[in-house]
Amino acid sequence: MQLEHVAKALKELGHPTRLSLYKLVVKAGHQGTPVGDIQQQLKIPGSTLSHHISSLSSAGLLSQRREGRTLFCTAQYENLQNVIDFLQEECCADECR
Repeated sequence: MQLEHVAKALKELGHPTRLSLYKLVVKAGHQGTPVGDIQQQLKIPGSTLSHHISSLSSAGLLSQRREGRTLFCTAQYENLQNVIDFLQEECCADECR
């Protein structure tokens, strides 16, 4: 994963509301969670939630799907793992010197 993509993901996760939102979605698993449930749990206006979802989606951390009238958010676990791997790939590399 390129440095710019990781930096964007970390920037978006650096906001407390977005981090809380992302944790809820990650916790929900691969089936995702309805946007209405996220809004109820975070107690934020729909327009604010939409902005935060858009930011996380643009960073490749979330995707959305519609089932009937319900919109679901799902974590993009592979992209999350790529960010984690990027941070860990050189862990302690200079320790042996």
